[in-house]
Amino acid sequence: MSGTVRVLLAVFSGLAAAAAFEPLGWVVLLVPAVAGLSIAVHGLRGRRAFGTGLLFGMAFMLALLPWIQVIGVDAWIGLSFLEALFLGLLGVLLGRVQRLPAWPLWAACCWVLAELLRSTVPWGGFPWGRLAFATVDTPLAAAMPWLGSSGTSALVALLGTTLAWLLLERRWRRPRAMVAAAVAVLVAATPALAGAASPGADGDDTVRVAAVQGNVPGKGMDAFAERRAVLDNHVRATHELAARIDAGTTERPDFVVWPENSTDIDPFEDASVAEDIQGAVDAVGVPVLVGAMVGGPGPIDVRNQGIVWSPGTGPGESYSKTHPVPFGEYIPHRAQLAELFERLDQIPRDMVPGTEPGLLDLAGTPVGDVICFEVAYDGVVHDVVDGGAELLVVQTNNATYMDTGQIEQQFATARLRALETSRWVVVVATNGVSGIIAPDGSVVDRAPVKETAVLERVVPLRDVLTPAMRFSRWWELGLLLVAAGAVSATIAQDRRTRRSARPAPPAATADAAPAPAPQPEPRPAPADPAAAGGGR
Repeated sequence: MSGTVRVLLAVFSGLAAAAAFEPLGWVVLLVPAVAGLSIAVHGLRGRRAFGTGLLFGMAFMLALLPWIQVIGVDAWIGLSFLEALFLGLLGVLLGRVQRLPAWPLWAACCWVLAELLRSTVPWGGFPWGRLAFATVDTPLAAAMPWLGSSGTSALVALLGTTLAWLLLERRWRRPRAMVAAAVAVLVAATPALAGAASPGADGDDTVRVAAVQGNVPGKGMDAFAERRAVLDNHVRATHELAARIDAGTTERPDFVVWPENSTDIDPFEDASVAEDIQGAVDAVGVPVLVGAMVGGPGPIDVRNQGIVWSPGTGPGESYSKTHPVPFGEYIPHRAQLAELFERLDQIPRDMVPGTEPGLLDLAGTPVGDVICFEVAYDGVVHDVVDGGAELLVVQTNNATYMDTGQIEQQFATARLRALETSRWVVVVATNGVSGIIAPDGSVVDRAPVKETAVLERVVPLRDVLTPAMRFSRWWELGLLLVAAGAVSATIAQDRRTRRSARPAPPAATADAAPAPAPQPEPRPAPADPAAAGGGR
């Protein structure tokens, strides 16, 4: 395969992978995209394999993350390049393990290894674009409650690498190879064939939830230029809900949920803000989970919190976002980088991460609070469910990214978390997307974007722990060990090849007999004097 063909295949495969995600949602392209990268790096080593994977990664990330341009084109290109580096590494790994027997399996595990690396480092990682997050509304999504995000990604990757194997080796002509391919498809389809898309069932206990989407007057980076107006919108919508309750046109909820940044003004520093919030809470007569920005320990520090605000008594327990977004909510190495990039002054405060999971008591209900981008991080979601949360709430503020694909990508991830945890999920945003999601991932209610709306629904509680919640960390570890073992096998293979290529040294042993001493050459016999004609 020529270098030009490899480049084009890598780039178009990356674009196809991005198109599989929202807002396009062309999921049918996901498996061919994985196969395309596997074919593009086939037979390559080292820098060439890395470069091919990097091209795939740049095309994938640039097409997946154009919403980052709201912050700046440089931020979009920089983040895309950073994430593409991990896919360059994936290209190297795929190029190596393809030399092993049964390589589609080892290659699928390498996909998971690359995903987990970029979901962890640097600065806590960025898991956007994991293969599993594109599977919503497909049979493969049924794997989420059984295998979790990593296991579901592994199944998608296995289908793609198996397709590449069939095409590269022309294996479709061989019955045994077709049986192997059928087994791979059957393994990937097993969760869907199992019948139960979401293990567990609704319990007898229910709660009535009201989610308030107050709306934001601005857009883009200026969405919160009118901070007081944002708070006023949520206060007003809650008072209107209270009026409907008093008029008997709707039932009183057990609790109310406001989104992230429903007040961008610290209620502990501004008495009028606290008074307005308290007035709305007292009017509705039940606890309200308020999304607030509050002061941190340092002069430029801030915390992003969900605060349980109760009638009469005011603020109580709270959750501080544990996974703030680097360069969005805080600046790593601010002292050094601020001298190089003046644009970092647009983020004057650094968000301090919390240290405890978002397990909150709302009117006696154990609720798992997840804030915005945290829904993409396995650990944040798993921790609250492991702690006993029977309902998940995603408080989010997507006002900066309205009219981009980000809001639909995040909402799709929330739907997959409902499947994975077998929990009802209430997503409440400042101006969209807000919705109520059933444990099978279906959307039972959704608010229109960029409008003030209140979603009200009776939601069953669940305490079941899915196999993904119980075992996904172990399965993850197993996939990583398999990938590491496969790569190690190729390294050992290279060492054996180098040793066998060296010229053999001359054989010599200690017991060998000494070489015989050289014998003098025999002298010719003296000539007969008579024959020589000599005499006296």
